[in-house]
Amino acid sequence: MGKAAVLALRAVLAVLFVGSVFVQTVMVPLLAIDMNGLRPEYAHLRTPILVIMVLGITTAQVVLVCVWRLVTMVRRGTVFSHAAFRYVDIVTGAFAAAAALVFALAVVLAPGEAVAPGIVLLICGVSLAALGIALIVLVLRTLLAQAVARDVEAARMRAELAGVI
Repeated sequence: MGKAAVLALRAVLAVLFVGSVFVQTVMVPLLAIDMNGLRPEYAHLRTPILVIMVLGITTAQVVLVCVWRLVTMVRRGTVFSHAAFRYVDIVTGAFAAAAALVFALAVVLAPGEAVAPGIVLLICGVSLAALGIALIVLVLRTLLAQAVARDVEAARMRAELAGVI
């Protein structure tokens, strides 16, 4: 990965992180204020929706930090090591948690007439997509494990060859 690509990715990650902090600190409180005006039959939705939003944004921030760390490992040439597994596992868990949070939002919104049934179905689709991303990252983890094993094997063979020569 070239220096320009690493720099561009880090810029994107930084902007996304700053934006997510802005949403957590400014937009969510403004939404909470707006939700004070909900009709009484929907007032019970306020707290679960706000909690799900904050936790969802937190899962995104966790992914951004882990990707930053993995990019650092790529730049240093250490990504094919066992240390990378920790970050990949955290990303997988964060996407799985995000899928659960989105599904929880669908469950919260499903009863009653707060939103149309089609919206609940769309939210369930987003939950399924997040779960799919978690599974894709899990497959990529398997590929990383194979690459690390091959790297270790290659190092062992180089050492044997150096001993023979």
